[in-house]
Amino acid sequence: MSAVRPTTPLAELSPARATLPELIALRAAGESINLAAIRVRVLAEGGHLSTFKGRGVEYDESRLYQPGDDLRTMDWRVTARTGEPHTKVFRDERDRPVLIWLDLRRPMHFATRGVFKSVRAAQAAALIGWSAVGNGDRLGGLVFSESEHVELRPALGRRAALRLFRSITQDSMWNPGSLQESDEPHDIEHTLSRITRVARPGSLIFLMSDFRDMGGQFEQNLRQLAGHCDVFVVHFFDPIEADLPPPGYYRIQSGARTVAIDTDSESARRRYRSQFEARQELLRNLTQIPSVHLIDCATTQDPRSALAERFGNR
Repeated sequence: MSAVRPTTPLAELSPARATLPELIALRAAGESINLAAIRVRVLAEGGHLSTFKGRGVEYDESRLYQPGDDLRTMDWRVTARTGEPHTKVFRDERDRPVLIWLDLRRPMHFATRGVFKSVRAAQAAALIGWSAVGNGDRLGGLVFSESEHVELRPALGRRAALRLFRSITQDSMWNPGSLQESDEPHDIEHTLSRITRVARPGSLIFLMSDFRDMGGQFEQNLRQLAGHCDVFVVHFFDPIEADLPPPGYYRIQSGARTVAIDTDSESARRRYRSQFEARQELLRNLTQIPSVHLIDCATTQDPRSALAERFGNR
């Protein structure tokens, strides 16, 4: 089975690779998406109806303590150094950081229908990036494969979006067969811990992957991240991962590898289906963490429709 051109309104230049012109061309579609508010349709999905945490605050200066100041904002270091009580002064951030965490490892470069999971994820990243630019928010993130990762500090404007898109579409991210394993781990738990350390309070974060190898540390890092940020777990999958094709003998080519599968066994089909359902259940359980939300997007689905189910239009 090989990836075929999708029937969705989004016309891809290639079902196996995202290109810079393609991501740039999504500007109008992305700017029409409103990231300012979430639509929570089902109470069971997380059980929380709160709006986003907001744009956050950042430290401005320390000044002498005045009667009525909140004791929780005391600057104990300055107080100890000067011998006089000082309190921290904060100011509202004028723009909100939007961070995109994008998995482009080998398992993402796969599809039997529609386009590769990596292509769908890149398109969704572009839509979110353009929406952030249109909203005046700062855009940054982390893009990674087995061999490398690129960290981008949040910045304003169209230049920030183009910087992200160039990182996504560079050749080394789209040629898994030529990748060399890096000495530094780039598994999802390690890379999530990196973005946990740099995300500022009030950030809006999108985690984009097929989440095939989550461990216990992933949930721990996610809880830490969701403590001060709003997090969307965007799950990409191919229909064959959810359910095997009709009984028969199939050959699936992935890069230089060819894998043969026999789908005649009903017990094997049930085991295969249960593995996907177990991963779905793990992801749904993550939405019980306050400020964590789940979006599913199949390789046959237009990512605009997946985002539209959770976000309104401008």
